[in-house]
Amino acid sequence: MATTNYLVTGMTCGHCEASVRDEVHTVAGVWTVDVSAPAGTLTVTGAAELEQADVVDAVRKAGYEAEPLPADSRFA
Repeated sequence: MATTNYLVTGMTCGHCEASVRDEVHTVAGVWTVDVSAPAGTLTVTGAAELEQADVVDAVRKAGYEAEPLPADSRFA
């Protein structure tokens, strides 16, 4: 299992979160997606390391920008 954290810009509400969640769930290998508009964060867990570019592309498809954070990043 692998978890990656992302900084997402442009989200402002629950609809934004749902859009990102729905698109990221289409990425092969994704198990769980946790999104927070107020914090501007996204946490993605999968069976193995996911292609970060695929996750970033899915976030862009939802209308937002994402940037992977270092592996040791933790959200409060």
